[in-house]
Amino acid sequence: MDDQIPADEAYNPWTIVNAVFHRLVDAGLHPVLGSAGDPGAAAAALLVTLGIRPAVPGDSRSLREAAEELARLRETVFGDR
Repeated sequence: MDDQIPADEAYNPWTIVNAVFHRLVDAGLHPVLGSAGDPGAAAAALLVTLGIRPAVPGDSRSLREAAEELARLRETVFGDR
């Protein structure tokens, strides 16, 4: 890893995916991502393969899981309102 880049630096997944896709198109390929639904998991897998940690704000799965956990906590603490 480059010593100039902090180890904890995160990237917006869609910026990286967009850059990779443009390179693939420039090479004459026709990449498709998410043709079967939400492309978030495939985009995250692409980033991990490239050695990049996806940023939480760019991962809708993390946001959805956080919202579900907060709902469970509210129910536990405050009960059914």
